[in-house]
Amino acid sequence: MSARRTVSLVTLGCARNEVDSEELAARLEGAGWDLVDDADQAGVVVVNTCGFIDAAKKDSIDTLLAAHDSGAKVVAAGCLAERYGAELASSLPEADAVLGFDDYADIGDRLDDVLAGVRRPAHTPRDRRALLPITPVERKESARQVAIPGHGEELPEGVAPASGPRVLRRRLGGGPVAPLKLASGCDRRCTFCAIPAFRGAYVSRDPAEVLAEAGWLAGHGVRELVLVSENSTSYGKDLGDLRALEGLLPRLAAVEGVGRVRLSYLQPAELRPGLIDVLCGTPGVAPYFDLSFQHASGPVLRRMRRFGDREAFLELLARIRDKAPEAGVRSNFIVGFPGESEDDLAELVAFLSEARLDAIGVFGYSNEEGTEAATLDGKLDDDEVARRVAEVSALAEELTAQRAEERIGSAVEVLLEEQVEPGVFEGRAAHQAPEVDGTVLVRGEGLVVGEFVTATVVDGDGVDLVADVVADVGVGLAADVPADAP
Repeated sequence: MSARRTVSLVTLGCARNEVDSEELAARLEGAGWDLVDDADQAGVVVVNTCGFIDAAKKDSIDTLLAAHDSGAKVVAAGCLAERYGAELASSLPEADAVLGFDDYADIGDRLDDVLAGVRRPAHTPRDRRALLPITPVERKESARQVAIPGHGEELPEGVAPASGPRVLRRRLGGGPVAPLKLASGCDRRCTFCAIPAFRGAYVSRDPAEVLAEAGWLAGHGVRELVLVSENSTSYGKDLGDLRALEGLLPRLAAVEGVGRVRLSYLQPAELRPGLIDVLCGTPGVAPYFDLSFQHASGPVLRRMRRFGDREAFLELLARIRDKAPEAGVRSNFIVGFPGESEDDLAELVAFLSEARLDAIGVFGYSNEEGTEAATLDGKLDDDEVARRVAEVSALAEELTAQRAEERIGSAVEVLLEEQVEPGVFEGRAAHQAPEVDGTVLVRGEGLVVGEFVTATVVDGDGVDLVADVVADVGVGLAADVPADAP
């Protein structure tokens, strides 16, 4: 075995996976591995896979096969590996190891085995919800014994709280924006979703741990924190404080160096009035609502084991905009769910036409193994699902472009993320989350990546905006800190 052990990490899927990869990077670095960006220069390539829907699974498999073609040893980790374990290992011999979440604490040793040609048996998947007590408030002590990616490490016994938790994370990329994990798992039982079974029951991170990591990220040049989880509105229920998030958000916004805090993954049925107040009225917290509507027809939502309908959702949006007219709202919708009638589809179309959403994701239903929806009757054929997706997607594109046009003439606070050309920068306003929403092209002189500027919107292109700088908001410049700084 070479004395120099090199590993490349490839991350697929959501921002939660990005946090998990950065925990793996910290563990590997601590075990003496050198992290390299180029898979061709690595002895081992670890692919942090996504296992959510068929398209994501295919992308994960293709990435694993491409890594194998590079000549490196290949390790499958992440959701696909956790969800399928030994089945994946059997069907994909190109992978030298398939590692589940329980392997993460010993990731350095696992990769040593891979380099040495020791093939460990992959795990047999299990329902990870069964690893913790059913009652949320009874989970805190038990959670210390369960592998939960992205949660770092708890304070060792006997260590005073004042010394703070150790941040177990190494940034794999630069830039002024980073995800910060609030919690993992989900207690909801949506009929279309398999995530709770392989991610486990809901577990909140301790506020002190979240704040410590926020400070660490700010020290690495991060100006915007994007708070992620499977369901952020449940934060604190296992800590015995359903209002914990309302208290945590202002504290995160007050962390030195942080200019904006963005909350994602909100359940409409759990969105409390107090949380709306904090999101709409706290300096440094984006008035941004990533609401998981999924549909707008009451009967379809009931079949999904969800709550709400068109009237309830429009009322919620009215309450939000009454407090913050400029608030950004995005959501995803499943079209062609089993039993969805033409009337149900019309109800969804009516809602979208009235809701004035800034960003809309449209997904066609497909059976997901292990879910209740896969057993429901009333399935639509693939061509009909595709037709409905095309219809709703075209409407969504038109409506979101109209919503963007409504912002022309308004002032937006933009975080500059990339210089496109001299005097022109790409960034995002408070109503735009990274990756999933639009961007703002900002024109002005003397600008710097990582600063917040106030700009006037002068034009739009779909969901994207063009704006001219009118004033610097005065929150300072991002620290020029390399991604691998200690």
